[in-house]
Amino acid sequence: MGGSSSEAVHYSPRRHAVRAQKQGRARYALSLLAVTVSFGLIALTLAQPRMPAVAATADPPRPHHGQTFALSAVTVAAVTRDGFSVTKPEPPRVAAAPRLGVPRAAAPDPGTAQAIAYGMLKARGMGDDQYSCLVTLWNHESHWNVYAGNPVSGAYGIPQALPGSKMASAGPNWQSEAATQITWGLGYISGRYGTPCAALAHWQSSNWY
Repeated sequence: MGGSSSEAVHYSPRRHAVRAQKQGRARYALSLLAVTVSFGLIALTLAQPRMPAVAATADPPRPHHGQTFALSAVTVAAVTRDGFSVTKPEPPRVAAAPRLGVPRAAAPDPGTAQAIAYGMLKARGMGDDQYSCLVTLWNHESHWNVYAGNPVSGAYGIPQALPGSKMASAGPNWQSEAATQITWGLGYISGRYGTPCAALAHWQSSNWY
């Protein structure tokens, strides 16, 4: 038969074995890649949190009937307008006096400075406990003497205003009128301490108020 030796195909066992080995490695690599991807997808699915189904258990919508505002735990009246209800509180009550070891003051004699103070405290909504604290406080300060003066500090009058001329804001007769001095003194106590018992507590701890 004619033909050159260079065009003939020769079978080589060694070359066939190398080719088969390469194909086997490729199949193994593809199988390993497929297994890795499968495990990755499974892990990703397990890692995602499951959202609870809340739509089926949600409370049904409630009808709206306006809004209510409570201004105090103790109330006396309520006003409703345009779907809004506003509750009106009682007037504020004066807190009970702290226990300061204060003796209960006797009822004052009519016409005295203490009687004037007692009436003013009652008008402010304060009780006998606050009056007892005031009696004790001003007994220490001036013994309820409208002319009591401190030569060292310059304090003057029943409440020992410092200086005494401050009491002119309550009246021009501040130097001799008990009602004027008491009016100023109670205003000072109310603005600085709130109550006579609170002022007395400060006096007991600091020896001044």
